[in-house]
Formats: sequence, structure tokens, C-alpha cells
Amino acid sequence: MILEAVELCIKAGRSKAFEAAFRQALPLVQSFDGFISYELQRCVDRENHYLLLIRWQTLQAHTEGFRLSPQYQQWKSLLHHFYDPFPNLWHYELVDLDS
Repeated sequence: MILEAVELCIKAGRSKAFEAAFRQALPLVQSFDGFISYELQRCVDRENHYLLLIRWQTLQAHTEGFRLSPQYQQWKSLLHHFYDPFPNLWHYELVDLDS
């Protein structure tokens, strides 16, 4: 499993609109092959900051599947204009400390 982690900085005064747009965009990623789950966390320490976590079956499900799909183009048009600055995205894998 791969964890996609993205810190989102939303333009001032646009958080409610961003959350509404995210609700619209969510089915685009949820229905995509390889998607497992998501969390959108609102920061309590910094206004207009969020953490998006998406779990994928494989890295390719995100990078070669979703990111190259028509659904991603719709995702971009719904959400990308809220970001300032544009977010960094990182992929993580679980470290097995039991072996």
C-alpha cells in the first residue's frame, strides 16, 4: 500500500469553498481503480491549511492511473485554483519493523 500525503495551503477566505469543491471532487478519486481510502484533515494551528492523505494499492495506481486520467483533469479544474502556493506531494510506504 502507498500513502499519498499532501499539505494544502488554501487561499485566505476560501476554505469553505474549497471544502465544498472537495466534496464534489471526491467521487472522481473514490471510484478510481487502486484507490483504498482518504482523509482530509483541517489544521487547528494554522488557518487555511489541510492535510490530504490518500491510500493507494500501488504507486502506479496514482501516478500512472489517476494522474493520467480524464478524472484527474476534472479534479484539477475543481481544486487546483484554491492552492497558494501549489502543494508538494509525497508518497510513503509502511516500514515493517517486525521483521
